[in-house]
Amino acid sequence: MTDVATRGISREALTQSMIDLVGGMARALVDLPDEVSVLAAPENEGTVLLLRVAPADLGKVIGKQGRTARSIRTILGAASMKAQHRFSLDIQRVEEPPA
Repeated sequence: MTDVATRGISREALTQSMIDLVGGMARALVDLPDEVSVLAAPENEGTVLLLRVAPADLGKVIGKQGRTARSIRTILGAASMKAQHRFSLDIQRVEEPPA
């Protein structure tokens, strides 16, 4: 496997591109785009992207029978293969502060 840095792209720039990709798709789907955040966390052999959305928008990002989430993961997987670095997606809801 070739190192991404040898092709002129730093690992940080690659990760930021993937964050922007997932965040852009999620913001286009939800009613509260300001509540969308994407964080990157290193994992064994790759990077996990943590997508957080408002509780009301969780269903929009997941979709019926998980189809929308699966589609986002498919796009992320294709971009990961091209970048030769494994990215995975974890969808979470933003916890509402206690009343």
